[in-house]
Amino acid sequence: MTSLEETTGQADSGPSGYAAARLRLLQEKAQPGPPRRTALARLTDDWLNALFTTAAQESGVRGAALVAVGGYGRGELSPRSDLDLLLLHDGTSGPGAIAALADRVWYPVWDLGLALDHSVRTPAEARKTAAEDLKVQLGLLDARHVAGDLGLVTGVRTAILADWRNTAPKRLPELDELCRERAERQGELQFLLEPDLKEARGGLRDATALRAVAASWLADAPREGLATARRRLLDARDALHLTTGRATDRLALQEQDPVAAELGLLDADALLRQVYEAARTVSYASDVTWREVNRVLRSRSVRPRLRAMLGSKPAPERTPLAEGVVEQDGEVVLARTARAERDPVLPLRAAAAAAQAGLPISLHAVRRLATASKPLPVPWPAEAREELVTLLGAGESTVAVWEALEAEGLITRLLPDWERVRCRPQRNPVHTWTVDRHLVETAVQASSLTRRVGRPDLLLVCALLHDIGKGWPGDHSVAGEVIARDVAARIGFDRDDTAVIATVVRHHLLLVDTATRRDLDDPATVSSVAARVGSLATLELLHALTEADALATGPAAWSSWRASLVDDLVARVAAVLTGDDFADPEPTAPSAEQERLAIEALRTGGPVLALRAQAETPQEDGEPEPVGVELLIALPDRPGVLPAAAGVLALHRLTVRAADLRAIELPTELGKTSDVLLLSWRVAAEYGSLPQATRLRADLVRALDGSLDIPSRLAEREAAYPRRRGVKAPPPRVTVAPTASQLATVIEVRAQDAPGLLHRIGHALEQAAVRVRSAHVSTLGANAVDTVYVTRGDGSPLPEADAVALAKALEAALQ
Repeated sequence: MTSLEETTGQADSGPSGYAAARLRLLQEKAQPGPPRRTALARLTDDWLNALFTTAAQESGVRGAALVAVGGYGRGELSPRSDLDLLLLHDGTSGPGAIAALADRVWYPVWDLGLALDHSVRTPAEARKTAAEDLKVQLGLLDARHVAGDLGLVTGVRTAILADWRNTAPKRLPELDELCRERAERQGELQFLLEPDLKEARGGLRDATALRAVAASWLADAPREGLATARRRLLDARDALHLTTGRATDRLALQEQDPVAAELGLLDADALLRQVYEAARTVSYASDVTWREVNRVLRSRSVRPRLRAMLGSKPAPERTPLAEGVVEQDGEVVLARTARAERDPVLPLRAAAAAAQAGLPISLHAVRRLATASKPLPVPWPAEAREELVTLLGAGESTVAVWEALEAEGLITRLLPDWERVRCRPQRNPVHTWTVDRHLVETAVQASSLTRRVGRPDLLLVCALLHDIGKGWPGDHSVAGEVIARDVAARIGFDRDDTAVIATVVRHHLLLVDTATRRDLDDPATVSSVAARVGSLATLELLHALTEADALATGPAAWSSWRASLVDDLVARVAAVLTGDDFADPEPTAPSAEQERLAIEALRTGGPVLALRAQAETPQEDGEPEPVGVELLIALPDRPGVLPAAAGVLALHRLTVRAADLRAIELPTELGKTSDVLLLSWRVAAEYGSLPQATRLRADLVRALDGSLDIPSRLAEREAAYPRRRGVKAPPPRVTVAPTASQLATVIEVRAQDAPGLLHRIGHALEQAAVRVRSAHVSTLGANAVDTVYVTRGDGSPLPEADAVALAKALEAALQ
């Protein structure tokens, strides 16, 4: 069979010779891809060189050259690509001679039916036009000599590159805007069922724009995988041209199987997945590159003023966000003290901090985490699980951070089952996203519904996993149940929570399918759903997930009609599941340590504190994995304890992961009893080391006697931090659980976890003149679910109207 090298030498200067050689080349199957594109460009060069040389000799034109620009200049000729040509001349020949030369080159091209984009200019005209038209300038950046005066071409190319670099601060923002406008019109290639390989975001146009940015010397794109992504998009376009016989860049549904066959792929889904992966690489590189361009441009505009004021280059400001994570210059980077090789939770902690702050995570930080951090132990430690939930609950800012982790392979390292859904297309036109992006988008939607459920952490994880079975044959809900059970156990949920996650994933379509396809007045319908759901808590999760799933699918998947049907079904199922009233939990006896502290507090009349490290399952090296510190506080019962203690912890930058408050009775020397409050906290430092217990006690004493103004101190610290684009959390929700206790009124608070939240809750309860009988705090990722048992002064539950009023007042105080 004829090789590509042999084929390129078989064209004569006539159209028929070139056409025959071109046909043989395109029919060659042995070396597709870059070799064929290079050979086609070389074959075309040889033919045009012969045409131009003959025409120039016959017309007597000197000081002229034929220049390939754009895709042809890069040597990226697909079977039906346009020929982008510039006839460059030095102006010494008359206009008639130049026009005659141009005609003798252009007409043979047109005679063969080839699309031609042509222009005739002097070097000065080329530079002037490039200065006025960004698209012309971009094409000339890839200018390549084909025939004629090489020195003329070299001079123009050098001048155009110099102009581009000199005007880059002005022209790059213009190019960025062009890319954004095109993305708005064409959509994102990685999610389109019929993508435009060239114009859609993440396509060939964006890859070319990255080359232009690199040529400016102002910034450069991440190069890993970019060349491969570009090649795959060009290969797909070549196959599309060959199978359709047309100059098209749109990969229509009916063309996908033939194109897949031309590329030697299994089917259309394999083709789309390969195209999507390439587009995702280009899109991520574009995001990183344009962020760097904008950072450099901002820096150039600010530094001269700062240098004039300070007399030297200012050091970049670094604001702590979490342990080992700081903000610098609008990005999240690793702290200088961070040790990724010793801190397996650092990737998730950095990602959660970035998403919560609404900031991008820097490319350098992600790559360091990908290469230096060691894998998490299985099951994950509690901190890793909490950071994952925090990341998922951050709303829209989760997406960009998740994509950054995925681009460097961190997601599949954390969750190996993710590989099967990554870039997997969904051919149902109702779906807007690929499977993996749909799962992340569902978590984004679920983050706004976390106030509706008692376990927001389970809701967010169920949202991430509900379609995880789509990478396997058969019913994806059945396969997903098995995978979700394994993943939940892997990331450290206990047996009961794992069972709930598996149940929700198995039945995530149950509510909407039943509500829209079954008779809800038939008792058997409702009973069947209740039997599969099993509990009110699971029903609550399914209800929220159903809405989040539909909203993340696409605009056609959810409506007020569907919502009303599902709400009706949920109300009926809840009625079936509602049984006896909840019993008051039996209080556990205080531990020996708690009893010792309580006795000491009663003896001294003041607070007594103890800090004790907690540990989880031993790791592979036999060392326990620390997950936080248990802080025990005992002090005689008095008003203001809860807000004071919570405020002191917030001032010392301690995050409360869980808390429990209760009163115990101890005998006094006079034979009577006295109440002592026991507060048990699980805390972790936001960053840095833990404070000493003596400092905590001293500040607690000052807070209780009124000499430490906690609200003012917290407000001052908040004002000292720059405003960020952090996650916009759903508003807090405070409800009364009317049947949860016969001894007290139970108030449930669901809100975004934030420094001082528990202090504000305690302060609002103190102002309401109610007594806190016990409090139970649970921080689930970025969400706090706090349950407070309150009574009147005489120890009796609040009347219903008073309880509702208290809930409304507390909700208003937390807004």
